[in-house]
Amino acid sequence: MTAIVLRPGLQLPPLSHFKLAAFDMDSTLISIECIDEIAAMAGKGAEVAAITEAAMRGEITDFKESLRRRLALLVGTPASVLDRVLAERLTFNPGARELCAGLKAAGLKLVLVSGGFTFFTAYVARELGMDYVRSNELEIVDGALTGRVVMQAWGDICDGAEKRRMLLECCAAIGCSPSQAMAVGDGSNDLPMMGEAGLSVAYHAKPKVREQAMVAINEGGLDQLLALLPST
Repeated sequence: MTAIVLRPGLQLPPLSHFKLAAFDMDSTLISIECIDEIAAMAGKGAEVAAITEAAMRGEITDFKESLRRRLALLVGTPASVLDRVLAERLTFNPGARELCAGLKAAGLKLVLVSGGFTFFTAYVARELGMDYVRSNELEIVDGALTGRVVMQAWGDICDGAEKRRMLLECCAAIGCSPSQAMAVGDGSNDLPMMGEAGLSVAYHAKPKVREQAMVAINEGGLDQLLALLPST
């Protein structure tokens, strides 16, 4: 597989054109799918991972339903498992820190928008200097997962449609056009926000996402994106 693939005829604008960058988290900025790691520690790894994979490939088209099905398998899991996943399993993908630092240095606002969980996005956002964050909040009662998420001001589950809304809301908040935004992801639920952005980037992504993205990084680190964009 070619390491980096650009859409035929694509002329990349300079980095100075962009004002905002939106990122998926799981398998994009970090190397794991957090829900799969929680499930593995809870003894439900195979069942949950199978649903995750089908959803990421686009075979289960309703992300909200797929997430509810996976969470239902985790009822009663001690909340301490979240700490273990963060400490033992969560690592950043190659180039994630360098890319985010480079974009911030160029004046871009950074958005973390994830179908994952606030417990992990809070850490990732702090580490990478994110300006805006949206993700799902796990419900915890008496120290254990209930198998549900908490209703937030914007809704309960951050799916593809919500990722798209978040990108557009953040563009409006800083006064830029979606054409001045880039969106980076790996799964089918990233396609709605990638479709709105002026630059869509697939990182080690599923085939459907690679095919639709303007840029596909198939090997190596995320920071390669900086080298692709002209400086002026």
